Amino acid sequence: MTSSAPRPPVAPLLVEARTALHQGDPVRARERALQALQMDADQPEGRYIAGMAALALRRLPEALDHLHRAASAMPRHAAYAVHFARALAAAHRSGDALQVANVAFGLAPDDPQLLHSLGTTYTQCHAHERAAAAFRLAATRAPDNPACRYSHATSLIFSGDIAQAETELEACLALAPGHWRAHATLSRLRHQTRAHNHIDTLLSLLADVGDEPVASMHAHVALSKEYEDLGDFAKAFDHLVTGKRAVKAAIGYSIDRDQAIVDALIDAFPEPQPPSAGHPSHEPIFVMGLPRTGTTLVERILSSHPEVHAAGELENFGVALERLSGANSPVMLSPDVIRRAGGISWETLGEVYIASTRPATGMKPRFVDKLPHNFLYAGFIARALPNARIICLRRHPLDSCLSNFREPFSETSPLHGYSFDLLDTGRYYVLFDRLMAHWKRVLPGRILEVDYETLVTTQEASTRQLLDHCDLPWNEACLHFERNQAPSTTASSVQVRAPMHRDAMRRWTKYEEQLRELRRLLTEAGIDCDR
Repeated sequence: MTSSAPRPPVAPLLVEARTALHQGDPVRARERALQALQMDADQPEGRYIAGMAALALRRLPEALDHLHRAASAMPRHAAYAVHFARALAAAHRSGDALQVANVAFGLAPDDPQLLHSLGTTYTQCHAHERAAAAFRLAATRAPDNPACRYSHATSLIFSGDIAQAETELEACLALAPGHWRAHATLSRLRHQTRAHNHIDTLLSLLADVGDEPVASMHAHVALSKEYEDLGDFAKAFDHLVTGKRAVKAAIGYSIDRDQAIVDALIDAFPEPQPPSAGHPSHEPIFVMGLPRTGTTLVERILSSHPEVHAAGELENFGVALERLSGANSPVMLSPDVIRRAGGISWETLGEVYIASTRPATGMKPRFVDKLPHNFLYAGFIARALPNARIICLRRHPLDSCLSNFREPFSETSPLHGYSFDLLDTGRYYVLFDRLMAHWKRVLPGRILEVDYETLVTTQEASTRQLLDHCDLPWNEACLHFERNQAPSTTASSVQVRAPMHRDAMRRWTKYEEQLRELRRLLTEAGIDCDR
């Protein structure tokens, strides 16, 4: 007769799991925590560590299960509640995340790290006033923490308090001169002048960037912005190319993935279809288009109307489509998701999407969903929400490509991989133009295309056209969108606080020599660059 080896006690396993988690080893932390839970399934700390490790490994269903159990077992434990809210937000369960975050906020008013995590969760849920309160408290409790000062600064920018945001960014950089995102953000707050700029400081710090691609991008993008403000466009472009090149090499982007997605979308919607029996809601207004082409401006115009709520850049529709398709895709949209989505109920897709936007929406008759890349989902949106209004922004091709290339998008974004190389950006513009031409053919009358240059030069006529398309009565407030006090969280959050202006029009002419190869690529693809 053999006897099994004695099992190790729970406490040492939890110590090992906790240590591994703090050392950034989620695989080992999860392994040890699960071993502890095999011995004591009701151990809250084991549940918490297993949940945190699963969250780090992006095993969201598992993380939600463990963190829910930990928070339920110890409802007064602030960290358990905060990180359960984080997991809910990561799973795009915004309504649930907000409820848990509100409980957590009452439990953790003195812990700056937990307050910072809560601010991030609130931001993901588009609860920007609550995020600002959490970040402000975190910065107050931890004035020597550069991350807290930086996040407080970003929340101030979103709310339009540029002067105080500048103070917070300078405090962040005094604490951490190598906080490259803070440098890039600071450079964009104001128009730099020869008497007041940060070029010498940035140049002196460049040697500290090292081989970190994201640090290099933000440092060089900051220099590019400042040299552009001073009129040295050759240096501005050189720094932009240098910074973006490092990230492109790190992520290994290829246009083939996006080409396959566009091909699959065109195959999935080959011909015009009769109106579908989707969800009947009239609430959503989708504002889409390539990023940096005027989508935020249109959102601010429409949300200045008393009947319209700005819901922000929601990923909800893509999440709903991916989940209902049953695909097991590492990204929300792939050819597999597109093929599988043909079998789902359009009404259910629309219903799930509308429900997922609550409680933020529903307080006003209409809301704007301003995720630019929703142009990829236009065919599904039209079927699932036959009464939704859809607006697509168009901008001069060279300005569109340049503005995307100038923007330091996140290196982890599955949507912006093209933006780290100018010619990749041009190739992506060709795909966008091809897809929009297809939607125009198979969705006749559904999408209002708005020309950015026309919007800027004929403000009132264009605003009336927007409101008419959305079936909204005229309201004078829409002409004064700069008075809109709602937070704005996009890269245009500074610009939209000013009245309509033409400063961004024809920016490409300042870089005509540097864009020569891009112009050739677009022209050979049939894109008119002389309009």
